[in-house]
Amino acid sequence: MNSVPAPAEFRLTSLAHGGGCGCKLSPAVLSSLLAKMPQAGPFSNLLVGTETSDDAAVWQIDDKTCVIATTDFFMPVVDNPFDFGRIAATNAISDVYAMGGRPIMALAILGMPLDKLPVEMVRDILAGGAAICAEAGIPVAGGHSIDAPEPIYGLAVIGLCHPSEVRKNSMARPGDALILTKGIGIGIYSAALKKGALDEASYAEMVASTTLLNRIGADLAKDPEVHAITDVTGFGLLGHGLEIARGSGLTVQLDAKRVPLLKQAEHWAEAGFITGASKRNWASYGASIRLPAGMPDWRRDLLADPQTSGGLLISCSAGSADRICSTIRAAGYPLAAVIGSTVPGEPVVKVLD
Repeated sequence: MNSVPAPAEFRLTSLAHGGGCGCKLSPAVLSSLLAKMPQAGPFSNLLVGTETSDDAAVWQIDDKTCVIATTDFFMPVVDNPFDFGRIAATNAISDVYAMGGRPIMALAILGMPLDKLPVEMVRDILAGGAAICAEAGIPVAGGHSIDAPEPIYGLAVIGLCHPSEVRKNSMARPGDALILTKGIGIGIYSAALKKGALDEASYAEMVASTTLLNRIGADLAKDPEVHAITDVTGFGLLGHGLEIARGSGLTVQLDAKRVPLLKQAEHWAEAGFITGASKRNWASYGASIRLPAGMPDWRRDLLADPQTSGGLLISCSAGSADRICSTIRAAGYPLAAVIGSTVPGEPVVKVLD
């Protein structure tokens, strides 16, 4: 297979110790850091804060309008600077869609080692982010930059929605069906890329998935049969499924055979292209996951694989799941699939095989 060529100067990913959403602190470390943080306080207008590990904060302005605020940034997951900018921007905007909102503007967050990185490459990163913002119909209205030891880029994003359209990860109901809108395996593809093993077709598939805006979330939030939404990013499908389970007080059941995958995800996972973040994820929350007997480690690691700019995980009425899934596919998400359900029980994730 022909590997994807790196820029002539150097590989952008070589300047960072991690990449994409795999850079996130592990769930265990994050929980420890936040454990003694003061609660947001008795602000009646704060509909969503830090209580349930949701994707963004939500503040209700009046009976018709909520403001959604989020920030997301990370180190390079690919070597092409324009693609890196596009992926980082898509990932950041996703948090607004995952809450049921529509973005209205973004601010750039930039940290670059200017002694190591040509200014032209930094411009390309910014241009990639701006291109995705234009696709989402929003401006990059400002931002902040620093000289940093490793390249970092992302966005702070502001969105709006009606109060009735807010979708928290704690709103799943017993008997709901679960839908995933994109295939998983981004972290595994990233590991293969860093080791020079990823072929051009797989690279194109990876970029296409990570730059596909999750704008369908804003449309789904208008459907009363859609109860909860979250996006699947750095903690993997198992980790974000567990957030729904804990937030909603339910057992999340996932059918491993129905989880959509990128075309070569199983191949690369079985070949050992597993990220350190996948291992950290499992170490953090594995005690709350029930796996079928005999499941190989590589398949487990695939389910814990960190997803940079992953898809939406949607909890909806079981009777409407096929209709909703068909709507999602027709909107440009061909891998969307019903992958499980919620049932009464302890807040864990049970994987069915």
